[in-house]
Amino acid sequence: QVQLVESGGGAVQAGGSLRLPCAASGITFRIYTMGWYRQAPGKERELVARIGSGGDTTYTASVKGRVTVSRDNAKNTVYLQMSDLKPEDTAIYYCNGRSAFGREYWGQGTQVTVSS
Repeated sequence: QVQLVESGGGAVQAGGSLRLPCAASGITFRIYTMGWYRQAPGKERELVARIGSGGDTTYTASVKGRVTVSRDNAKNTVYLQMSDLKPEDTAIYYCNGRSAFGREYWGQGTQVTVSS
């Protein structure tokens, strides 16, 4: 059974920081591209950042310089470190795992709320 379990969400003030871990089980984690997506109320789900099996990273423009995605293959965990948070970062953050063979899995999401 595949599980992606996010944690670390919460309420912070603007300018604050959060670190979101996503622990994976049931997959060969090291071969998966792992991503973080977010969905704000009334908006579509969007990519925040992703990290490939080789460690290559991609960030959406609005978070560049404020967000770092990393992975620990020994712990089957991907992290999203966010700093200088803004109210527009408020959303549910979802962990995603995708293999080169087309298999894709999602976590249940964790809420991040940034107040001004």
